[in-house]
Amino acid sequence: MEIKKTYKTKIERFEKGLWSHHLIVPMDVYDALTLDGEKRVLCQINDFPDFHAGFMPTGDGRYFILLNKTKLKSFKLVHGQEVDVMVSKDNSKYGMAMPPEFQELLEQDTEGEKWFEQLTPGKQRNLIHLVSKVKSTDKRIVKALVIMDHLKANNGKIEFKLLNEAFKIGNNPYG
Repeated sequence: MEIKKTYKTKIERFEKGLWSHHLIVPMDVYDALTLDGEKRVLCQINDFPDFHAGFMPTGDGRYFILLNKTKLKSFKLVHGQEVDVMVSKDNSKYGMAMPPEFQELLEQDTEGEKWFEQLTPGKQRNLIHLVSKVKSTDKRIVKALVIMDHLKANNGKIEFKLLNEAFKIGNNPYG
């Protein structure tokens, strides 16, 4: 049985720290959706398409859903605006959408897939995000290839400095 919770809230902003715009999650909503300990959800704001998100702690016993600048802009949302929110359990394998190019590569490269599957869920999502944020199909393929090569060369460890260097080379293979 899928649990969906709806509520109204305002878009808030932390004044300091790493995070900025967010939606506070009522505790009854948080409690109902995290009975299994998992904090990944699908979130829909007003009538916009839903997106993968996670309940994150504020540090004072409450939880929030982060809204990055891209979502604010594409959904035409502003600080202080009241919104309708619907959240439901995210039952996807990785807690976010897998780009088809990356999925295809994982299916073809068993060694790379083995290393990828051994990563923590957060590191998996980080790598998926690195591929997803690229608009061009060709560039998503290059990013996915670079990630797989990196995982295999480093026995499943992610060295972000080396990975970023590899991305630069992958983006401009001829110098």
